[in-house]
Amino acid sequence: MITLSTEQNQSTEQNQSTEQNQATERTQAFGATATSGVLASVRIDLASGFLAPGDQIVQERLSERYGVSRAPLREALRLLESEGLVTHEPHRGYFVTSLSIADLHEVYRLRTLLEAEAIAGAVPHLSPADIDRIEALADAIDEASSRADLGSVTETNRRFHFAIFDASKMPRLIRLLGQLWDATDAYRAVYFSDPANLMRISAEHRQIIAALRAHDTDAVVAAHAQHRSNSAETVGAAIIRQGPTEGNRARTA
Repeated sequence: MITLSTEQNQSTEQNQSTEQNQATERTQAFGATATSGVLASVRIDLASGFLAPGDQIVQERLSERYGVSRAPLREALRLLESEGLVTHEPHRGYFVTSLSIADLHEVYRLRTLLEAEAIAGAVPHLSPADIDRIEALADAIDEASSRADLGSVTETNRRFHFAIFDASKMPRLIRLLGQLWDATDAYRAVYFSDPANLMRISAEHRQIIAALRAHDTDAVVAAHAQHRSNSAETVGAAIIRQGPTEGNRARTA
């Protein structure tokens, strides 16, 4: 379980002070091409909430943040536009796509169906060593949560869940789930921004791990469904409360 430190605000400020260097290093580390590196970095900035729904994307500043020229950034933004994660407005530029209740419900309904199938296929193949590795990822999420490092929480949370899904040995299903998770990056940013939710995530991950160790497929599916439902409910309430276009900042670096 995680304990949220009273020094969390100070940790957040320290994280922000090194954020640009980390973004540049991350971009250089991902992929064999500049575009793939930028694409990975923008996805992480969407998932962490650095780029929030409604934000205007200022390409010059993001190029500086990632340490790349404008060309790979433009290509990455075009790819993200094709996925519906950003939108382009003539004479205004790119904006992060705003959250909508309808989109949230559609994506989570699809995830419910596909994730249950992936879990059912995965549980019989997970060894004790596999589950130990999954538990180590849960520990890493808790540690990142205690530091208010939402970027690491986001990355490691995805690794935690896909370590389970990947064991299903169904690559087409995994690709579909990857696309759905990409589409909900901004939704997770809303959820992870609340420390109370981070504590609940920790408890729910432990329930999933306990069910995995018992090799109880139905219990894993049920624990995962509750975990996903809690996220969808909280995010849906936030969307209604904030409105779909509250971001609308000129987000730079």
